[in-house]
Amino acid sequence: MVIESKENKKIKYINKLRNNKFMNEEHKFIVEGTHLIEEAYNAGILLETISVKEVNYGVPNVLVTKNIMNYISLLPSSSNVIGICKFIVEKEIGKKVIVLDNLQDPGNIGTIIRSANAFNFDTVVLSDNSVNKYNEKLIRSSQGMLFKTNVITKNLIEFIKEAKEENYKICVTDVNDGKMINTVKEEDKIIIVMGNEGQGVSSKIKEYADTNIYIPMNSNCESLNVAVAASIIMYELQKGE
Repeated sequence: MVIESKENKKIKYINKLRNNKFMNEEHKFIVEGTHLIEEAYNAGILLETISVKEVNYGVPNVLVTKNIMNYISLLPSSSNVIGICKFIVEKEIGKKVIVLDNLQDPGNIGTIIRSANAFNFDTVVLSDNSVNKYNEKLIRSSQGMLFKTNVITKNLIEFIKEAKEENYKICVTDVNDGKMINTVKEEDKIIIVMGNEGQGVSSKIKEYADTNIYIPMNSNCESLNVAVAASIIMYELQKGE
């Protein structure tokens, strides 16, 4: 049977899964496109596929018309397959952690997750007022690295307090009284805090900083995009390994 109606229960369910509250209740999220579905399958989190043509990922598949796929797809040019996935199990934090304080651009967060994986940062912590980690633009920007990186959501004040008790060095991005990133010594357990795209790191989080760090730049440029800055910092910190 091929689904042809927007009123079909399955179609309504897929659209509801894009609501954060319902997503959290169901512990499921949506991915689009062959690459991300293959990554989700390899990660063992793919539950079901919805497609225009028959596909086989070892999970139930529902066929829909191209018009219905265009209706449920969020991409400018709709894909031919959508996947429903279960939430990823969060792990204990590792020794190299990047913390994102109130980031609102899913593309920035996805890029940072991708860089974290590339530069051996084993955990990305999102503040509970950042974008939902299962946001579809975030997942696409991470190129599936969300499935390979430990990404967790926390109340940052509580998280930072606990981390300090466990002897993590807390480094906050701030040029005031800061050290250039290429002068920061290697630490066994380190947390880098990146701030909101407009306001930077919140003053409450700064109170817990052991060190302020910054990227040296010429005077023609006031600041970098947060994803670019985070990538440079993580790269610098892994060079000595």
